[in-house]
Amino acid sequence: MKIKIGKNLIGKNEPCFIIAEAGVNHNGDLKLAKKLIDKAREAGVDAVKFQTFKAEKIVTLNAKQAKYQTKNTDKKESQYEMLKRLELSYPDFEELKRYCKRKKIIFLSTAHSCKEDVDLVARLCPAIKIASGDLTNLPFLEYAAKKDLPIILSTGMGNLEEVKEAVKTILPVNEKLILLHCTTNYPTPFNEVNLLAMKTMEKEFSLPVGYSDHTEGIKISLAAAALGACIIEKHFTLDKKLPGPDHKASLEPEELKEMVLGIRKIEKRLKNGEKSSDLIKELKVEESLGNGVKKPTKSELEVAKVARKSIVSAQNIKKGKIIEEKMLAIKRPGTGLEPKFIDKLIGKKAKFDIKKDKLIKFGDLS
Repeated sequence: MKIKIGKNLIGKNEPCFIIAEAGVNHNGDLKLAKKLIDKAREAGVDAVKFQTFKAEKIVTLNAKQAKYQTKNTDKKESQYEMLKRLELSYPDFEELKRYCKRKKIIFLSTAHSCKEDVDLVARLCPAIKIASGDLTNLPFLEYAAKKDLPIILSTGMGNLEEVKEAVKTILPVNEKLILLHCTTNYPTPFNEVNLLAMKTMEKEFSLPVGYSDHTEGIKISLAAAALGACIIEKHFTLDKKLPGPDHKASLEPEELKEMVLGIRKIEKRLKNGEKSSDLIKELKVEESLGNGVKKPTKSELEVAKVARKSIVSAQNIKKGKIIEEKMLAIKRPGTGLEPKFIDKLIGKKAKFDIKKDKLIKFGDLS
């Protein structure tokens, strides 16, 4: 199966589609975001990607940061406070789309927090990227799938059964689905990469499969390309010393350029008949292959508590109130009821007063 993004075909025997993940490395500054686009274009990637979210809709006010975020930012603050500083406005994204068009590079963004984000991304981008934190957010996946654009779904923190559930949610609505294996830890140690999980998912789903790389350096991206990844996504920054949660685990512009050249060389060598196993041995990253079992690492289980999402109250709810859809929201942290249970809560009655942004439990309702 092959899927088209812009003029690029994604799938077996096609060039690897390389995404420079600018993410939130613009630090909330539109000028810095444009500089990232310039450097991505110079590096020769196919697309540059950002992250579209509204802090108040992605996370509860008191949700804690992941350990890597606290370590990388060196700030004691809530997730909400951190994300609010890193937020761009919808008009900002429209300007970045226009800038990418002028620079002749594909503009992508991850739709993160709500239906409005999906609507904007669907209007501005040729594909919808969905982050690992929303792998189990089935109502969100279904809404995004209905836009009938290619879906690029990251599967970090997920096991094979959770990926199956996500695929079963999307495919009946939209067949244009690409899966990305990744380990949601910044940076990811080589021995937690488990590249062979790409092959596991490829065999299980017969879909295009790529890799979202959170390791340091470029070797694992090259190894993923050697194993046939149809997409490589890699964080990059103008300077690793800049403040923010992702800069330290990102490539600088010259490294990004080196990665692109390296992937293209790998592709040529594969076409000339060289074996992927020999290329991986040459890279000296055999430990990154793993056992191929698609399941989260111990470190990811901890990250999932803050990066995944749960059902929360969208407003103050009085005792005795019948629960309507508008009273509920889906936000981080991921320590409450999974989003797939939201329909089971609608129509039930609040047993007591429930404050806004509280994680909802079945026991709160009758």
